[in-house]
Amino acid sequence: MSARDTASYTVRVEVNGRRHERTVEPRRTLADFLRDDLDLTGTHVACEHGFCGNCNVLLDGKSVRSCLLLAVQADGHSVETVEGLAESDGTLSALQQAFSEHHGLQCGFCTPAMLMTAVEFMRAHPEGASDDEVREAISGVTCRCTGYQQIVESIQAASQAAAAGALEGGSR
Repeated sequence: MSARDTASYTVRVEVNGRRHERTVEPRRTLADFLRDDLDLTGTHVACEHGFCGNCNVLLDGKSVRSCLLLAVQADGHSVETVEGLAESDGTLSALQQAFSEHHGLQCGFCTPAMLMTAVEFMRAHPEGASDDEVREAISGVTCRCTGYQQIVESIQAASQAAAAGALEGGSR
């Protein structure tokens, strides 16, 4: 075994507003770091090639494929996962509530990535957007259960609530 095989790095990252420091192997993906090291299992891994988008999280507010990003690349950055959307008492965010009310999920596998993608989109479009714009925004996340219409309706409902001032801070 070479020295390169046993190398490890310290990663300091803020996840959902909490600071974490862990020692990781350089090849550890951000998805594995979140799921296995931080026990944040809401980030799902499907294709492991970046195609499906089901592992999307926000890195410094921008959507990234956590299966393609190494944990060491997140060092010093801020990560947001689906676990950070609900209130600390378990109350769903307005976006999560809209997904529930408008049947924006079926099996739920893509839901965390859809939600995080929607958070990024809603922050960029606080005034709301057309159905086509919402569809374009979520086009990078594969859902095998729905025709996407209920997902679009869910995001539109949450966007309208946000535009009406019902969402605190623009992120929930």
